[in-house]
Amino acid sequence: MKTTTCYMCACRCGIRVHLRDGEVRYIDGNPNHPLNQGVICAKGSSGIMKQYSPARLTQPLRRKPDAERGTAAFEPISWDEAFDILEKRLAHIRATDPKRFALFTGRDQMQALTGLFAKQFGTPNYAAHGGFCSSNMAAGMIYTIGGSFWEFGGPDLDSAKLFVMIGTAEDHHSNPLKIALSKFKRAGGRFVSINPVRTGYSAIADEWVPIRPGTDGALFMALIHELIAKGLYDQPFIARYSNAGELVNADAASDVFGLFVQDDASPVGNVLYPQNKMWWDRHTGRPVKTHTRGADPCLTGEFTLPGGTPVKPAFQLLQEQVQSCTPEWAEGITGIPAATIRRLALEMGVAARDHKIELPIRWTDAWGETHDTVTGNPVAFHAMRGLAAHSNGFQTIRALAVLMSLLGTIDRPGGFRHKAPYPRAVPPSAKPPNSPDQVQPNTPLPVGPLGWPAAPEDLFIDADGGPLRIDKAFSWEYPLAVHGLMHSVITNAWRGDPYPIDTLMIFMANMAWNSSMNTVEVRQMLNDKHDNGPDKGEYKIPFIVVCDAFQSEMTAFADLILPDTTYLERHDAMSVLDRPISEFDGPVDSVRVPVVPRTGECKPFQEVLIELAGRLKFPAFTAADGTRKFKDYPDFIVNFQTAPDSGTGFLIGWRGKNGDKALVGEPNPNQWEQYAKNNCVFHYTLDESLQYMRNCNGPYLQWAQDNGMRKFKEPIVIQLYSDVMQKFRLAAQGKTRGRQPPEHLRERIARHFDPLPFWYEPLEHDVTEMKKYPLAAITQRPMAMYHSWDSQNAWLRQIHAENYLFVNPGMAAAAGIEDGAWIYVESQWGRVRCMARYSEAVEPGTVWTWNAIGKAAGAWNLGPDANESQRGFLLNHLISDELPAAHGRVSNSDPITGQAAWYDVRVRVYPAEAEARTTLPQFDAMPVLPGTTSVVKRVFQAYFAGQGEFKARLKGVKKS
Repeated sequence: MKTTTCYMCACRCGIRVHLRDGEVRYIDGNPNHPLNQGVICAKGSSGIMKQYSPARLTQPLRRKPDAERGTAAFEPISWDEAFDILEKRLAHIRATDPKRFALFTGRDQMQALTGLFAKQFGTPNYAAHGGFCSSNMAAGMIYTIGGSFWEFGGPDLDSAKLFVMIGTAEDHHSNPLKIALSKFKRAGGRFVSINPVRTGYSAIADEWVPIRPGTDGALFMALIHELIAKGLYDQPFIARYSNAGELVNADAASDVFGLFVQDDASPVGNVLYPQNKMWWDRHTGRPVKTHTRGADPCLTGEFTLPGGTPVKPAFQLLQEQVQSCTPEWAEGITGIPAATIRRLALEMGVAARDHKIELPIRWTDAWGETHDTVTGNPVAFHAMRGLAAHSNGFQTIRALAVLMSLLGTIDRPGGFRHKAPYPRAVPPSAKPPNSPDQVQPNTPLPVGPLGWPAAPEDLFIDADGGPLRIDKAFSWEYPLAVHGLMHSVITNAWRGDPYPIDTLMIFMANMAWNSSMNTVEVRQMLNDKHDNGPDKGEYKIPFIVVCDAFQSEMTAFADLILPDTTYLERHDAMSVLDRPISEFDGPVDSVRVPVVPRTGECKPFQEVLIELAGRLKFPAFTAADGTRKFKDYPDFIVNFQTAPDSGTGFLIGWRGKNGDKALVGEPNPNQWEQYAKNNCVFHYTLDESLQYMRNCNGPYLQWAQDNGMRKFKEPIVIQLYSDVMQKFRLAAQGKTRGRQPPEHLRERIARHFDPLPFWYEPLEHDVTEMKKYPLAAITQRPMAMYHSWDSQNAWLRQIHAENYLFVNPGMAAAAGIEDGAWIYVESQWGRVRCMARYSEAVEPGTVWTWNAIGKAAGAWNLGPDANESQRGFLLNHLISDELPAAHGRVSNSDPITGQAAWYDVRVRVYPAEAEARTTLPQFDAMPVLPGTTSVVKRVFQAYFAGQGEFKARLKGVKKS
């Protein structure tokens, strides 16, 4: 038996793979793994069918010279040929114009490597899937409290009394959350689910509060209103650990209006995070530097500084912001009765106030005050994509983070707990490129391609204010696009806006199907050619490289296919430098080690990047004499350091030449072996005094800096009021001398970059006939599936082989729709035909379906008549990636972060023809690719035919 760490999905649970004569027989959960503790879901246990999937790609493929894209006509080539093609093409791009190469990755769990590759290449055109997943969640919370849900933080259900889950699909963090919820419920905790749909976790909630999609921000504003009005916020917590008492310039005529005033007598310290803000001390009645010993800030009121400047505390401005956000106001937007909103606010406030937790843990804050105990307010929240995937998601999530902060729940027992390496500074110190001069031939970028802007000076724009990335991230269109806009890449590249690119490399992202908002149009763009000019007859996106383990809808449009390995065939690292699996009590990282040989000629994408980096002579991957530093990916993980002799690398366990160090230490040549002997996991437990209040825990901040978790040790003050946002607003208002947005974007920036959270109608609604399209349409991932990668799994197909549109019975009956009937679902952007299914577990104004069950005919090596293509459908056909605007078109995204607004679409439903038997639209069946049927499919079929035949055919695969 071999033990490894699985991440078929992003949960990344520990598994045990049981082998017989070298073949996988079954998979179960690893009871010694800290994340899932032996619990496993359908995805994990069905991993054997992923390994032997008939959709497996087994050899490099090149589009035939006379074949059109989309026809899936390929010929096998060797890896030497594939690398030769890529080396020549990429070397030319790098030597001439590096930004003409774009690398975008989907469910990439190794972004520290892919981001490093892009940085070393010198292209700014890199991002992972976050922009179309939950970029708003990360940005909205990190720009407020320095951490976010999921890998970087979560609800402490071991100590909570009240748990509120909002906008979370049933598969999210599934095994750890199922374990935590089970314990929480058995301990008597109360669980409230706020969601348009009641599925998954919500099915065991004590109360389901249905809400209209895209209106959560209005609910949070009303809850904040009630907490403040009733005095149910944690005044001592926000006074000391947030910027609630920091004084804001209230002189509307000033060019620093809305920014925090500073104490000129105090040293600035770190210019990125100056510690010279001011309070109005209630004891002395005068302004003082924040955290002056013995001072207590006024949170409300209006004051005048000695020089005559009018100021207000940030909390006063928040109170003014929510003054009109009454429960009655929110009821009209959310559909939740005002009385329910009042009751929820009271329940939250009373639970936080009257059920305080006190732990006998002595700790010292960043300003030198020692506290004898750690206290907590046991109200925990969890939220994800249901909040994020709207064009108002950033401000919605800011409102949630402010609500959590007012309740005093940040990094305290029973509330939201950070996970190392978080919390980060607000915003984190990493910045994107900010000048076209930083992109030079044959030269790495001076900084990573992604970052966290703090002011207009951090934007990546040209002298005219135009975007410099192909996806327009970090431009005036999407200033805080911390995860990029993967959903805009193909449209922009096709249009040549802001410039054309040469080569697009896509890893593990099905951009021709469920990873695009406008699937039909994207498929056309990928196949579109120039009509005239010097490039007449050439593809508008000249060269597309697709790296994946499976034959998908996207592979049909590739010029070059690179076959990736499965998760059971390769080494991987869940690194603290990247997306770790840390626990509340300290950093945790993990690895995956191969348990079976690679199938056919498959090669891990990590190995592909290491090979290309060596061939292209990237400085970080080659020695002074030009020779390669790393022979392969495992060697890279062991020996790479963030800076020469820093001792900080991808893995924190068993560092040092003898493996006797943790967190920081020299490379250990036996590091992989040590992980393999220890369940593939390393867990470092912090001293209890460092486990809480980490935003402002002085010894923790010092520890984090000493061990490479943070660059600086300044306290991370919770930002109820964001002067980062105000700096962008001032620029839009023309009050600053530096960078200012183009005229057509001034109003957009000034409106949305409010330093305090607010709710606004999703942008798509402004261009939609709401009476004609009265229903919100959303998708969820089922717990048994993970995007399209799992919905071709033979065992999982028995659970979900087709999908319905779930509709409220009352709404459906009024529209003349019967349960199980064929219907049309129509938006202003498109129409699909599918089957309807009645469900009381959906609020009347919403319809929903499972994501990515529907397939194009023949894709994933499913038969052309498979249920997935004939009775399954894709809601993406109804969604547009762009919206009409006064100055052309804009991405259908959050105007602050560029997060894809998947859930803003509005639809209507009506009965289909009586003779309807299949879903629409339909596409020509995709042919089988070379190397699939001839190798893997036969092995897959033989698996059920008997051991002798299975072994014989598997032996043939290994030889091939």
